[in-house]
Amino acid sequence: MKNALKWIVSILLLLGMAAGAYFWATAQIASNFNYRSQIKDNPPQSGAALGTPSTKRVVLVLIDALRYDTSLNAEVMPTLALLRSEGASALMHSQPPSFSEPGYSTILTGAWPEINDGPTFNLDYEDIPTFTQDNLFSSAHRSGWTTAVSGYYWFEKLIPQSDIDLSFYTPGEDSAADIEVMKAAMPWLQNDEAQLVLIHIDQVDYAGHHEGGPQSSNWDAAATRADTMLTEVVSAMDLSKDTLVVFSDHGQIDAGGHGGQDSDCLLEPFVIVGAGVNPGQYPDIQMVDLAPTLSALLGINLPASTQGEVKTDMLTLPEDVLIALPAATSDQQLGLLSAYASAIGKETTSLKLLKSNSVADTQSVINELRSQKLFGERVIRAIPTGILLAVAITLLLRQRKNKSFSWVLGGILFVALFNLRYLFLDRKVYSLSSIISQTDLIVYIATTTAVSLILVWLVVNFFNKTFAASPNENGLKTLWLGFTVILISGLPVLASFFLNGPVVTWTLPDYLTSFLALIGLIQILIISALTPILAGFTAAINTINKKIKK
Repeated sequence: MKNALKWIVSILLLLGMAAGAYFWATAQIASNFNYRSQIKDNPPQSGAALGTPSTKRVVLVLIDALRYDTSLNAEVMPTLALLRSEGASALMHSQPPSFSEPGYSTILTGAWPEINDGPTFNLDYEDIPTFTQDNLFSSAHRSGWTTAVSGYYWFEKLIPQSDIDLSFYTPGEDSAADIEVMKAAMPWLQNDEAQLVLIHIDQVDYAGHHEGGPQSSNWDAAATRADTMLTEVVSAMDLSKDTLVVFSDHGQIDAGGHGGQDSDCLLEPFVIVGAGVNPGQYPDIQMVDLAPTLSALLGINLPASTQGEVKTDMLTLPEDVLIALPAATSDQQLGLLSAYASAIGKETTSLKLLKSNSVADTQSVINELRSQKLFGERVIRAIPTGILLAVAITLLLRQRKNKSFSWVLGGILFVALFNLRYLFLDRKVYSLSSIISQTDLIVYIATTTAVSLILVWLVVNFFNKTFAASPNENGLKTLWLGFTVILISGLPVLASFFLNGPVVTWTLPDYLTSFLALIGLIQILIISALTPILAGFTAAINTINKKIKK
């Protein structure tokens, strides 16, 4: 009777863990998709236009997913290489998540994903919110510039269409779609129909996702076709009067894919050539610098939420813009700081961190305010984290005392087997970039977890000679083996809970630890569901052995 009660309690506890892991994992994923900026409902107000434009027209060519190393290959992209030699260029850095929608939002608002209120993960077309924050196109439209966008249809939802005068949007992503994008955009350039134009070329990203990734010849072929389209754009421009800007929104990992914190995904090319540009190779810039720099070039107001700075060394700006810029930057940064501090419930008057109204100092204060609030939350989360960790360590030590340390070794073996396949055999990365789809991720982790657990179960039972012992007692030992594997594989979940909280709320998480936690939750779900079945097999094998011996 005592053993039967242990069986019932253990199985119910495991099923409860499975349900808890399922709901936690789905809530974590949903909270990333549903995240909105702290300043969504309280955006900073836009300032006045800076003054005289330095150019007649600005054409932006966004080559989606173009990696920095690919952009440097003159054999693959000869036109881009020529433009780089004639203009100003720099290595551009972005921040995770390195999906396209947050990249587009960062580029156009000049604010990082946590603040710009664009999607943090790629949403379906019908779910994409329109910018609540000031952006390059809205600013240009207010100043009387004719604006135009030709590209993927996500831009139709992101940018307020009342601020776009000419447009062409397509749901296509391949080279055929890019041909249609170019057909729509070229007359605007040839006939001087717009002064701020965005042309979005998507086939490099398509090759990365669907044609073998950056290590495939298809990738270079797509980049070369994009470069040829760039040649068409240049042919329709007068770079003594116009300005051309070429850049990317993110890179891709070698296997194809993006979204995470991988260095290949967070390095992008930035090339600007033509009127108002000082040619040369410049120090690295941040993606948030693009929007304010182009605003200064156009003489329009700085985007009100920008966290970047104008790269004045790259530009030849009129005197009135140079005079207006310091005060405009100061006002804009203080407006952003005030909106942010108010949104997260922090006071700035008590802080003595603001040495000046420069972008660097203001952003330092914003980071300090964020850190203060995070620290307070982590202090609270440290209590349950410490209790759970103490319970886990106590249980593991008790197993050693009870001569059941093989369960701990089994847990370690499980981690080793899972990561042997994940990291070494399949060469996956611990980041969102490795996710092809949610279904693919779940199936992959579930099958790898199940196979690893079954192997551990066989090894532990073989060395402990469990299959030859009492059915009830050794079925319970299998249940405890499952609990032990859960304790060990759940450590990343505990770490992420402490660092990031259970789900995404007012700030974005650390994407490495949150991704490891997601893997851990799926593992816990599968282990919790599979362990009672393995315990039943253990008891059945013991019973059969017992009958055979009789």
